[in-house]
Amino acid sequence: MSQFKFTRPDNFPPIVKNLIIINVLIYVAQIMFDQQYQLTDKFTLQPIISDHLKDALQRNAPSVHIPQFSPYQIFTHMFTHAPYPQIFHIVLNMLVLWMFGRVLESVWGSKRFLTFYLICGIGAAAFHLLIQYIRSEYQLLPAVIDLNQVSFNKHAGALAGVVGASGAIMGVMAAFAYLFPNTLLYIYGAIPIKAKWAVLLYVAYDLFAGIGVNDNIAHFAHLGGAITGFIIILIWNKTNRKTLY
Repeated sequence: MSQFKFTRPDNFPPIVKNLIIINVLIYVAQIMFDQQYQLTDKFTLQPIISDHLKDALQRNAPSVHIPQFSPYQIFTHMFTHAPYPQIFHIVLNMLVLWMFGRVLESVWGSKRFLTFYLICGIGAAAFHLLIQYIRSEYQLLPAVIDLNQVSFNKHAGALAGVVGASGAIMGVMAAFAYLFPNTLLYIYGAIPIKAKWAVLLYVAYDLFAGIGVNDNIAHFAHLGGAITGFIIILIWNKTNRKTLY
C-alpha cells in the first residue's frame, strides 16, 4: 500500500507559474500584433482535411476559407486563447490551471508535471483532429457535394480551428480527481461536490455537447485531454505505485 503524506502545495510552483506567464505573454502579443502578423490564426490548431474535400470546397463553395494545418500548431494552440475582448477564456483557464496544477506539481515534481501537461495537450489535439476529420468526411463532404446549405451550416464546425489550454487542463483535472477523489470543490463558491463527481459531470457534459450542441467550444479537445490524462495516471499508478503520490 502506498504511503501518502499531505504537504501544503506551493502557491506558485515553477511550472504552473511559467505556464501562466507564457500564456499571458502570448495573449498580450495577440492583442498587440494580431492585426499585423495574424498570430492567432497562425497559432490556431487547424483541421486536417482531405484533398477531395478541398477540391469539393473549391468547386462548390469557393468563398469558404480552407484552413491550413501545420504540425507546430499541435503545440502552439495550447498557449493561445480567444483574442481580446474575449478575456474570460484565458482567465478561466489560468485560474483552473493554478487551482489543480499547483497541487499535482507539488506532489509529482516539476519535470513529471510538465511532461504530463504537454502530453495531455497533445492528446487533446490528436482526439480533436480525429473527430474533426471524421466529421468533415462523413458529414461535411456530402453536404458540399450535394450543395445542401442547411447541412453545410450545421457541420461547418469541421473546418473551425481551436485554441486554448483547456484540453491539457482537462487532463490535469482528471488526474486530480483520480488522486484526490473525495476533495470537496465548491461550485460558485457555495455548492459542495466531490472532485470525482465534478470531473465526471464535466466530462459527461462535454460528451453530450460535442455530439448534440453546435457551439464554439472544442468539446472533443476537452474529452481528449481528460482521456489522455486518465490513461497516463493509470499507467503511472500501475508501474510506479510506491511513488505516484
